[in-house]
Amino acid sequence: MAHSKPLGNIAVVDTTLRDAHQCLWATRMTTAHMLPVAELMDNIGFQRIDLAAAIQFDVCVRFLKENPWERVRLMRKRVTKTPLSSFTRSKNLVSFDVLSNDIVALWVERLVANGFREVGSFDGLNDVDNMLATIDVARRLGVRTFGALAYCLSPVHTDEIYVKTAEELVRRGKVDAIWLKDAGGLLTVDRIRTLVPAVKKIIGNIPLELHSHCLTGVAPQVYLEGVKAGADSVHTSIAPLANGAAQPAMQSVIRNLRALGYSVAVDDALVEKVSEHFQKIATQEGKPVGQVLEYDAFHYEHQVPGGMLSNFRSQLAESGLSNKFQPLLEECARVRKELGYPIMITPFAQLVGTQAVLNVVHEERYRYVPDEVKKYALGYYGKLLAPVDPDVLDRIVANGSSRIALRPEPLAPAVAALRKQYPAASDDERILRFMFAGAQVDQMLAAGPMKTEYVFEKPLVRLVRELAERRITRVHFSRHV
Repeated sequence: MAHSKPLGNIAVVDTTLRDAHQCLWATRMTTAHMLPVAELMDNIGFQRIDLAAAIQFDVCVRFLKENPWERVRLMRKRVTKTPLSSFTRSKNLVSFDVLSNDIVALWVERLVANGFREVGSFDGLNDVDNMLATIDVARRLGVRTFGALAYCLSPVHTDEIYVKTAEELVRRGKVDAIWLKDAGGLLTVDRIRTLVPAVKKIIGNIPLELHSHCLTGVAPQVYLEGVKAGADSVHTSIAPLANGAAQPAMQSVIRNLRALGYSVAVDDALVEKVSEHFQKIATQEGKPVGQVLEYDAFHYEHQVPGGMLSNFRSQLAESGLSNKFQPLLEECARVRKELGYPIMITPFAQLVGTQAVLNVVHEERYRYVPDEVKKYALGYYGKLLAPVDPDVLDRIVANGSSRIALRPEPLAPAVAALRKQYPAASDDERILRFMFAGAQVDQMLAAGPMKTEYVFEKPLVRLVRELAERRITRVHFSRHV
């Protein structure tokens, strides 16, 4: 039953144009998909529109052959009221390697120069020093900043750890918002009831945002309980690009919040127009739409992201080892415990998963150790929240590459050399060439101007095209009266 008096306004962050299609369409949303609804989305009433992080740049350059900077500029021309946002993953861009501070600074500078007005950071180890490499630059450039608390379940990821990280972000980073980032969809109703009040107590009037995924089906309810516990905004995507591995559906979350008595200043009619647009694209291109998933208790044990689960299945099947799927998930849980409970998000989910695969396939644990696992164990990626199991650390050091020093060396500045290497290029192009090896940037530029208009085919035209693609040359039509 709705309250007669609104309990307060809850802000909405839109994730449709970044995280939703990253989860459901393998990040293959094109600029032409976005532009027709950009002005509609600008007028919906979002707190901000989450547009792109490094992975969107990666897919634009390597697969879509679209200039990601041009995408941002085109969107900024159409989205004039609502801030566009981006974030960095620790001190990485597209690779797992930690980068020098001046490269991170150049990346943030170009984000702001091209139109992003809110920039933040998260770190899989919740290492505040790593996050401040981005936040300090963004704050200096005058844009709104946020720091994320990367959430997972483990004996070391207590409410106290998150409170400590939030306090440090507020004190040292002077962030404008704190983002509770649950990439694994692991938040539960019980945990959100203790975590949100604990964090809000330490951050005071600084807004707290909730970001989760629907991998266990409980995120929509977690949002409602989180708001009741004091959260200020929620990250949602517009169905059909919602649910499944993506965020909760904006339409249903807003409806439920209003039913509880909260005010949500979003234009429902415009949301539905955007929804219809992406439904038509999904239908025309055969793209999947988000489905509500059944509750899976085992997900809380292995915590492997949905995309990795599907990759595991296909890789094991190709090797004739489909019977190893369950043992592999159990090994993921064991490896994660031995490595000090890293959060199962990029890059640590991949490190844990790769090591588990090697352990299971070769039937000898830590006989083969990827370079990234050894770097993680030795602190190359930041301060570990819990120590690596001593016996496992000995095996990692002994069997890992001898080229990796036992202590990471300070990273030398890299921007001056980059500018010297590409004297005629802009900084936008230089940072892309730093991120993408070989001829990938040249191939993107050679592809020419990207498509900015999307054409919806009539059903008959689409049928003829699909028949032609299948090399069907004769079709008989009949009409029954």
